[in-house]
Amino acid sequence: MSRIRHIRGSSLATAGAVVTTATLLAAALAPAANADSRPTRATAIENAASVLAAHATNLGLTPAQRTTVRDVVVDKDGTQHVRYDRTYRELPVLGGDFVVHLAPDGSYRGANRATGKAISLADVTPELSGAKAADLAADALRAANPGETLKKVTARPRLIVDALHGTPRLTWRTDAVAQDRLGNPVARTVLTDARTGARIDAWDSVETATGDGNSLYSGTVPLETTQSGSAYQLKDPTRGNTYTGDAANKTDLCIFGICISRAPATLFTDADNHWGTGATSDRSSAAVDAQYGTDATWDYYKNVHGRNGIAGDGKGSYNRVHYGKNYNNAFWDDSCFCMTYGDGDGSTFGPLVALDVAGHEMSHGVTSKTAALTYSGESGGLNEATSDIFGTMVEWYANNASDPGDYLIGEEIVRPGFGKPALRFMDKPSKDGNSADCWSGSVGNLDVHYSSGVANHFAYLLSEGSGAKTVGGVGYDSPTCDGSTVSGIGHDKVGKIWYRALTVYMTSSTNYAGARTATLNAAKDLYGAGSAEYTAVAAAWSAVAVG
Repeated sequence: MSRIRHIRGSSLATAGAVVTTATLLAAALAPAANADSRPTRATAIENAASVLAAHATNLGLTPAQRTTVRDVVVDKDGTQHVRYDRTYRELPVLGGDFVVHLAPDGSYRGANRATGKAISLADVTPELSGAKAADLAADALRAANPGETLKKVTARPRLIVDALHGTPRLTWRTDAVAQDRLGNPVARTVLTDARTGARIDAWDSVETATGDGNSLYSGTVPLETTQSGSAYQLKDPTRGNTYTGDAANKTDLCIFGICISRAPATLFTDADNHWGTGATSDRSSAAVDAQYGTDATWDYYKNVHGRNGIAGDGKGSYNRVHYGKNYNNAFWDDSCFCMTYGDGDGSTFGPLVALDVAGHEMSHGVTSKTAALTYSGESGGLNEATSDIFGTMVEWYANNASDPGDYLIGEEIVRPGFGKPALRFMDKPSKDGNSADCWSGSVGNLDVHYSSGVANHFAYLLSEGSGAKTVGGVGYDSPTCDGSTVSGIGHDKVGKIWYRALTVYMTSSTNYAGARTATLNAAKDLYGAGSAEYTAVAAAWSAVAVG
């Protein structure tokens, strides 16, 4: 976040004298021999001070204004760039900053100004009180965090001159800050016309930073984090404030669906914005995977389907890692709008924070906010299949070399004690020993993780086609239930068809016959009734005995 610094006493008239003193002091302390012949910072400031006096009119400087050096850059060839902030009648000017460019000999080359508008106000006495501006900013902060009960809300108004938004005018700049329900900081800067009370602009003012994390399964990955003082939080303001917290190996206490207490989600923090070691011994490593999976899933839905967050409202969910002790599961919970990941027992499963698992869990939230497929019978199988399908699509979308896209579910988290190379297999679901390859009248009686096999098989066939083949270095051999040969249309199109079917045509009671109709309608909408895609959808459903 850019901040306007207001330092009293550095006027245009005295800048040269102040700089000269600084230059003499620097010279007295400098080594006798300096291998770098470039102008020093102090010399650049002194040269720039002379330029300000000579070019005041071109730079829009008047006796009512003062300038303060913000930054100095001296190139290898001695070219100097001195950046200034300015005040008007001792008020900071938003949009008053400028950069003066000097040749190696200190002569003027030019300048860049944030705005070229002349700054002249009749007076600097506000008609709107600072207290009223503070109230308006606090309201704006609450409105920017819908559904959140904010604590410790404070708002600090300061008078400035706003030269960025049209004709310069007297403005209250108010920094409103608070804590959310978990104690995490939220902040918003609001500009209010100091005469009319009209909102000029507003923006989030919690600083963000780009860090990286060494994950358990996906290698080194980029992370958008939040800077808080000298530390960083594993919280992403660019994706709805999604964050990851430590459940401290505790569990929720819930009776009849009502949670009396919940495991914590203590926000992960880091000193240098380089998270995790890639080893389970570092608790941050699993957090890196969870946050990265959340990022990749958010980006998939937004960039491929235009969906802004799980609920489509821009609001982020959160993750809890290290839930329970040796917990062999991961789950989505609508009531907390969060994902929860166990560490696994080490022999059957490792930490359940793999990329496709993250995509799977968050997609349960998408289903809940759209078709809300009932979690039992055939609709329950479709609910689980939706998460498997989109978890797979997220993995393909992320294009991560350490965990490339495939049609295996949970292949990263299984350990030798599980006895199979993955949780589920989309090309031939029955390879897990329980899932259904083909529809029958009894499929709805299976556990939803196994009745999902029919839709998973459909999605694979529609993506890649039937028969033996190698995709991305992984071997598959997908049969059909009717002995037909199916040609695939690619996973990208499958994801788009399934998403439209889910969000436009499916309902809470959709069964497999209804899913066939929904996906055909979606294919018709996207590609046309006579398209190859429409024909392929029909063929793939017939190939799994849904006709």
